[in-house]
Amino acid sequence: MPIPSLRLRHANDRPVQPTGDYVLYWMIANRRTRWNFSLEHAAEVAQQLGKPLVVLEALRVGYRWASDRLHAFVIQGMAENQRRLARRPALYYPYLEPQPNAARGLLETLAERACLVVTDDFPCFFLPTMIALAGRRLSVRLDVVDSNGLLPLYATKQVFTVAHSFRRWLQKNLRPHLATAAFPKADPLAHAKLPVLDALPAAITRRWPAADVARLAQDLTQLREFPIDHTVAPTQQRGGAATAEATLQAFLERKLDRYDLDRNDPDVDGASGLSPYLHFGHLSAHQIFHDATQCEDWSTDAISDKPNGAAHGWWNTSEPLESFLDQLITWRELGYNRCAHDPHYDRFDSLPDWALRTLDRHARDPRPHLYTLEEFEHADTHDKIWNAAQRQLVREGRIHNYLRMLWGKKILEWSPSPREALAVMLELNNKYALDGRNPNSYSGIFWVLGRYDRAWGPERRVFGTVRYMSSDSAARKLRLKAYLQQFS
Repeated sequence: MPIPSLRLRHANDRPVQPTGDYVLYWMIANRRTRWNFSLEHAAEVAQQLGKPLVVLEALRVGYRWASDRLHAFVIQGMAENQRRLARRPALYYPYLEPQPNAARGLLETLAERACLVVTDDFPCFFLPTMIALAGRRLSVRLDVVDSNGLLPLYATKQVFTVAHSFRRWLQKNLRPHLATAAFPKADPLAHAKLPVLDALPAAITRRWPAADVARLAQDLTQLREFPIDHTVAPTQQRGGAATAEATLQAFLERKLDRYDLDRNDPDVDGASGLSPYLHFGHLSAHQIFHDATQCEDWSTDAISDKPNGAAHGWWNTSEPLESFLDQLITWRELGYNRCAHDPHYDRFDSLPDWALRTLDRHARDPRPHLYTLEEFEHADTHDKIWNAAQRQLVREGRIHNYLRMLWGKKILEWSPSPREALAVMLELNNKYALDGRNPNSYSGIFWVLGRYDRAWGPERRVFGTVRYMSSDSAARKLRLKAYLQQFS
């Protein structure tokens, strides 16, 4: 069965070359071997042409915020992909760029021998520009495949401005995308009958040698050889599909039944912990949905026929699962919707008009405190709750769900202007967060400034009618004793 047509687009109008040596899958966002429409499409075309499949997974050093933390997470995933593909009919080629621009020419050289190239669609960070540039440079067709979420990126034509309207649209239109035929294969290479290429030409591997990702994944001290930021250290959270799947199963078995109650409790930490794996493509939203709904023996027959936009009552599951599905689908894919249709998603001026007006009106209000980027980064503020959240970000590459919102609100309040507050949030989040540089991450940051929200009263200094949050309120409503001790 071909993949759904809505998930496939062509980045150029070059021809397929049936006489090529192989089909090349350039793995850049869906860094996994399971539940992956891109890999499924590449294998299907290779089988139609009777050609081997080559999987290129590369990692640059020249992207912004490149660090030991991000490199370690990706390389651990590469080692897992190598292990899994060793048992499948595909040649896996891991490449780690040793110096900026060392990878230049690699993709084009591989494509010269390919029938066509398949890659991953991803609407954020530098990937859209990289894909467009590759489409212009390659001599063969470049197929771009969307395996981001349950809803195909281009099933919608407009940007949704609030979660309620997007949720209502989903309730009317998502059901066909939940059918078994609309899901990727759990293991697309399990039964593939493909010739296997023993090795790539020596001229290619001499210039661009395959990396020993298994060795690097086990000994992260070797990351010092790469020209990246060594001050942002790897976290204890390990990357890769195997760890991602284990994290998913642990969440479903131990946390899901209280997700709606514990998600916003810092002392309990009831969150799923899946966002870094979703961001780096080590885990599929389809697999998460499949495994989560299997916990309740759910089927699409249970879905309500009333698309009212409400956050609860449409899936007809337990309250914890309903809450989790709303985060996984509504809120996560709302961010992907914005990035897919708005190339200015990361600009201050992309905020809704009401937020721009009120923030501008209060831009020169006196601030109760002012901190520099360096003071924020080193958690050197007067607020112990904010400092704990920032320390968690630096140490663990994440911030607790509720406190992440408070973290952003206080940066807005303690920065000289809203635009400078945005710059601080983007810098700290993208530098330290494992799930930064992602549509969902931009959603959270811009929500602080009014995106996906409405005007709130009373009008306040600095905030205007943008939603206000305070540490005092958080201290009253949340259990924080253990959290503050851990990140003191």
